[in-house]
Parts: sequence; C-alpha cells; structure tokens
Amino acid sequence: MSQQNQNRTKINVEIYGQQYAIVGDESTSHIRMVAAIVDDKMREINAKNPSLDINRLAVLTAVNVVHDYIKLKEENERLKERAKRNG
Repeated sequence: MSQQNQNRTKINVEIYGQQYAIVGDESTSHIRMVAAIVDDKMREINAKNPSLDINRLAVLTAVNVVHDYIKLKEENERLKERAKRNG
C-alpha cells in the first residue's frame, strides 16, 4: 500500500436517506460535516420543491452549493484586495 493511501480516511455517511462510503484526505469529522451540509441543503431544497425527483434534487443542490462557494470566493478576493491596499 502506498504512503498516500495510508493517509486516506474512509467513512460511511448518510445523505438524504442513502448510505455513501466517502474516501478522502480530511478527518472523519470534516467528512461528516460536509455530508451533513449536503444533507441539510437537499432537505431545504426538497421542502421548497417536494415534487423533484432525486436526480433533479441532487443537481439543484450542487448548483446551490457551487453558487454559495463562488460568492464566498469572490468575497474572499475582495477582502484580500482591501487588506493589500490597507496593509
């Protein structure tokens, strides 16, 4: 087994009633937190759109999460620029 594989974490999580085996380099608590956020977002979107099938729900969840990510990334860049000007 390679050194890289020895540091990887494998954990089973539940997202929207389904079990998933997640493998990653992060801690189990981080992976659980990510899974919980995805689960929460799926449930939030489903509450607003209960007729969506699971595939559409998953895609809308991904779109929403990426939207949030881009907004945070843009804000981070604005703050870095402000700090650079004031620093």
